[in-house]
Amino acid sequence: MKLFMAALLTETNTFSPLPTGRAGFFGERYHRADASREPPAWGNIALIEWRSMAEAHGIAVHESLCAQAQPGGITVRAIYEELRDTILADLYAAGPVDIVLLNLHGAMVAEGYEDCEGDLVARVRAITGPDTIIGVELDLHCSLTETLRAASNLIVIYKEYPHTDIADRARDLFDLALRAARREIRPVIAYRPLRMVNMWLTPFQPTRGLVDDMLAEEGREGILSLSFAHGFPWGDVPEVAAQMVAIADGDIAIAQAAAERYAQRIWAMREQTARHFDTVDAAIDAAYAADGTTVVAETSDNAGGGAPADCTAFLERMVARGIKDAAIAMFWDPIAVQFCFDAGEGARLQLRIGGKCGAMSGDPLDLLVTIHKLSDNHKQRGLSGGIAEVGRAAWVEHNGIHIILGSLRQQVFSPDMFEALGCTLADKRLVVVKSSQHFYAAFEPIAQQIRYAAAPIGIMREFAAIPLTRIATPWWPKTPDPWA
Repeated sequence: MKLFMAALLTETNTFSPLPTGRAGFFGERYHRADASREPPAWGNIALIEWRSMAEAHGIAVHESLCAQAQPGGITVRAIYEELRDTILADLYAAGPVDIVLLNLHGAMVAEGYEDCEGDLVARVRAITGPDTIIGVELDLHCSLTETLRAASNLIVIYKEYPHTDIADRARDLFDLALRAARREIRPVIAYRPLRMVNMWLTPFQPTRGLVDDMLAEEGREGILSLSFAHGFPWGDVPEVAAQMVAIADGDIAIAQAAAERYAQRIWAMREQTARHFDTVDAAIDAAYAADGTTVVAETSDNAGGGAPADCTAFLERMVARGIKDAAIAMFWDPIAVQFCFDAGEGARLQLRIGGKCGAMSGDPLDLLVTIHKLSDNHKQRGLSGGIAEVGRAAWVEHNGIHIILGSLRQQVFSPDMFEALGCTLADKRLVVVKSSQHFYAAFEPIAQQIRYAAAPIGIMREFAAIPLTRIATPWWPKTPDPWA
């Protein structure tokens, strides 16, 4: 038996000013044929699992590329086509294969391609023919199309946000694909559109209970897999809204009924799961009214959502209010980092921070800072045990506000972002992280409270106001009852 596998991931914010091009995909995170033998990172975690399981079953592995770009704006057409065609050429060269497993994001948009994942998988199917089992693992912030469903035998989506289960879902997908290849099961896939645009946080009820019940139901009464595709609100594509996915063994009616049950449940809990965000000043007030350390997510400048990660709106209010015992990370500002390296540790200098990428960045801030620590190769723990690179980085301080600057655009995943540079957090009243939710698992143990804030500049957080033009149906919360 032969397995072919590849990974191609980015999440496209179609409103972002940042083009996603060659440098985004062909940097240190690009691997050709050997990513599964590298240390774990976001893109290769699934490949590592699939190689390990395949070799344990005596299955020959043909590995293509692993390319992953930080979420940003629309991918350059020529780059997407080059990456896609490399995967297809490798598949053709591998000859007939029994299983194809693809680690994709599900919200990738390129010039001329609103549905990169569907385009890729359909072309894979055209090469393999109908008998090969094609399985796809997706991020839960995905846009599901009929093209993808028709070309795939299996679609398995992360269940957790933050994404702590990438390896778990990879193992689930491999097991199902192997059983399907052995003709032990005959998977059939049902979608149920939800007409909802939102972000659901899985550590909190009632979403936590929903995920737990999905996990418990898999493998019972004909249900092979259940997935809740949350959608990606800032991808202006026709299938932007959330969907429920159910896979049954040979009986599409069972899959449809399961998808309908969970869809009704998600709709019923809509008011409980609607997202609300503090203003910047409200978040600061709450932090200094509480004891201990308050962690605030600056969701409006999350690189993981396609934001520049150099917006100064939150920091500007911290400076204006003269707060102390605070820390904020991470500003993507290679120029400021270079100035810090030029000046050296211990230096004091006027430093211009942020505000470099466009309207989503706000204005730059000119601050007198002290340089505490420099790193040539800063890292933090990332998703599902992987490592997230930050590149050259600097820890600077302005009047009791500690600021982390990095040269690779990256959201904050863990306290390592601060502490690996020596910036302690236990003595801070306010810790601001440019992230939406992936920080949660690592920061929750050290936080007295966690809050979510949105500045008036950056990614739009009022879902009803996102100017979606490609969606064909009404959606909640813009329309109170889109099914009326």
